[in-house]
Amino acid sequence: MPKDPPKRRQQGMIRRRGNSYQVVLFSGRDPVSGRKIYLRGSRPSRTEAEQLLKKFVGQVAAQRHATTRASLRTTIEAWLGTHELEESTRATYVGYAAKHIYPVVGDHPLGKITTHGLERFYAELRRCGARCDGRPYVEHRIDGPHECREVRHKRPPGRPPASGYPEHDCAERGCAVSECREHVCRPLAAATVRKIHFIIRAALTAAERWEWISSNLAELARIPRAPVPDPDPPTSAEAAVLVAAAREEGADWGVLVWVVMVTGLRRAELLALRWSDVDLDSSVLYVRRNHVRVVGKSIEKDTKTHRARRLAVDSETVELLREHWARYEERCRQVGVKPTSAAYLFSYSPTNEKPCDPSGVTHRYGRMCERVGIDSHLHALRHYSATELLTAGVDLRTVAGRLGHGGGGATTLRVYAAWVANEDRRAAEIVARRVRPQPPEV
Repeated sequence: MPKDPPKRRQQGMIRRRGNSYQVVLFSGRDPVSGRKIYLRGSRPSRTEAEQLLKKFVGQVAAQRHATTRASLRTTIEAWLGTHELEESTRATYVGYAAKHIYPVVGDHPLGKITTHGLERFYAELRRCGARCDGRPYVEHRIDGPHECREVRHKRPPGRPPASGYPEHDCAERGCAVSECREHVCRPLAAATVRKIHFIIRAALTAAERWEWISSNLAELARIPRAPVPDPDPPTSAEAAVLVAAAREEGADWGVLVWVVMVTGLRRAELLALRWSDVDLDSSVLYVRRNHVRVVGKSIEKDTKTHRARRLAVDSETVELLREHWARYEERCRQVGVKPTSAAYLFSYSPTNEKPCDPSGVTHRYGRMCERVGIDSHLHALRHYSATELLTAGVDLRTVAGRLGHGGGGATTLRVYAAWVANEDRRAAEIVARRVRPQPPEV
């Protein structure tokens, strides 16, 4: 007599718990921790519980559930550990994650990350970067017991009397005051929130690729609109004042400001220039690398577009660079060192063996602008170079090449659309003048 076929083992379990029926279904093991994962739910009747069990079985079969209980923090760290990034970019991502993502949603399991939750998170950051509840509070400088206002009196000349510092005006003497202040809401910029979203979306994309989750809900989240570029270069008159002020502070500093102004180099590109990148006979600069500081370390890397470029320079710039080289040679002779083409163009050391500190250059330029009463910053000189070229009628592709913009000028057009539009209007006037009927001769 033939045996009955074996009965198929029922998936999952339904059990009565009080006034409801609990449904439990094993759905696999966590690929990160190795722990078993169960889908759970409850319904008031057995019929509804059986329907829920069928739903769970379908989800497991279709793999529409999260296969891991790994947190978003674990996922981001795993993505950063496998994704190829430049050191400066990695440091930026790690900073954003530690400051904004981990304290809020870092411990959320991947299966509980929702589109609505991400959009609410971004909206809170756009309202206040500290995500306060709207109530006034004091932002303390340090944790633990401390004085909220601490004054470090500037020591007067000579030995202070036994009674302590004499009465004085701290503001006039320049005493350092550290004070805990009332919180003021400072919304994160749209560009910053977009970067935070990129980190989350990229990490979840990796999790989907690794089959930790079945879909990436961050792809559906709405994010702030990209800010419209609004370059604010100094005027020609202000540029002349800035060049004169830089030369007053020192010949080398004057050359640095001049080179940025006429070439439009990025700060990192400027500080990475060595004398081997300068061909004074051919009046050419070669931009081959960037110099940046990452977590206290100096790093040289490729240019932003990972492509070297060649910049022609004018005769006045060539003459200034020749004088700059002569000063470098003189300093080397004074310390008994032979000049070398591997030396940096701009350095605070006598032999130019290391470049200027990027932040130091930016702060020095800011102090100079404040001294002459001009509201500007170092990157605005790059905008100045671009806008001067565009308004002078230089074609977009040439300007993009000098600035090191990729995309055949698409980035240049996006950033400097207003100046390109001005040239478009001027072109229209030129055409109109050529075809305009001339008055008859008398």
